[in-house]
Amino acid sequence: MDIRELLVGVASTYDTGAGLKKGVPGQELLRSVRGRRLEGLPVGYKAAGYGGKGGATETPWIGVMDPEITEDPKRGLYLAYIFAADLSTVSLTLQQGVTSLEGRLGRGVRRRMYLSRRAQLLFEGLPQDLVKGWGIRLDLKSGVDRARSYEAGSVVARAYRITSMPSEIKLREDLWHMAEVLQHAAAVERNLRDEMASNGLPVTKRVAGEEEEHAGLDGFRPKDGSDYYVLIRQRKIKKSRSHEVLVRLFGEYIEERGFVPITTKMHPKDIVLRRDGVEWLVEAKTVKRGNPTKAVREALGQLYEYSHFLYEEQGKGEPFLLALFTEDIKAYAPYLEKRGIASIWKTVDGWAGSPMAVAWGMVDEQ
Repeated sequence: MDIRELLVGVASTYDTGAGLKKGVPGQELLRSVRGRRLEGLPVGYKAAGYGGKGGATETPWIGVMDPEITEDPKRGLYLAYIFAADLSTVSLTLQQGVTSLEGRLGRGVRRRMYLSRRAQLLFEGLPQDLVKGWGIRLDLKSGVDRARSYEAGSVVARAYRITSMPSEIKLREDLWHMAEVLQHAAAVERNLRDEMASNGLPVTKRVAGEEEEHAGLDGFRPKDGSDYYVLIRQRKIKKSRSHEVLVRLFGEYIEERGFVPITTKMHPKDIVLRRDGVEWLVEAKTVKRGNPTKAVREALGQLYEYSHFLYEEQGKGEPFLLALFTEDIKAYAPYLEKRGIASIWKTVDGWAGSPMAVAWGMVDEQ
């Protein structure tokens, strides 16, 4: 199901007065989100619909979560499409978990003040060019505390009128943009600390922090090709959910274009593609915070390493090299091509790639 179809469908069928029982169209549609494939989600993200618990909520919503940040909307940061109480609008918002705060802050004004303060700090820590043209607060047209807490906890938001919804492509572009905002916000949140004020309530402050360090393959020092082959096969390399989803989606896609994708017993290679006796070595990377630099560097290094140690040193012919990414790597595509590496990346409506990938028939010319 497309994002636009889902949002319009909820707005046209949801009925607070109908309750939560089975067979209520709006509730059934929301419940179905968790088990179906929602087209247009960023790679690795999950979606789930919420129509209330114990009673139908005035403001139904659909959560879009990065499992590497949180899978539980009760806590942490996530994206959400939240409908206004009159169902006239639905807003895409970067939200803070609300429910987990009830134990120490209750459900009223103290919780809203806490969320509002954190929202301000999170917003101030974001690259301002990234959120230019986006709103900060929601208007859910509801006096219910939960809805007011959503309003207070919103970091960045954009409202869509149901009667003039943007195109599916525009909705996907906005969602992917907000996924980048979410990555940045999660980095900012790591440097937020709560201190107890004199009134016994927590006050959030931003502290100086450091960028996350990545150990990678530190301590891995092969003496020759045979050492490399044995050690790299024995070493466990942690793969993120978004990485695994990227590999799966690409495998399904590329098979339809006549290539044979192989992942079984390929460790440490991500994917090997074969067609007509030709082999491609594929390295998949997740782009974080909209910055492909680190992903490109890692792909470049690993493709060269694996080509040398796992092919040349093993007496095999050199494979063609392909780098696969969760999003557009922009200026790095020609950079990789000059070094003999083609690139392909996920887009909001399919796949795109560099000239070599087009020439091989892996993607269509843009």
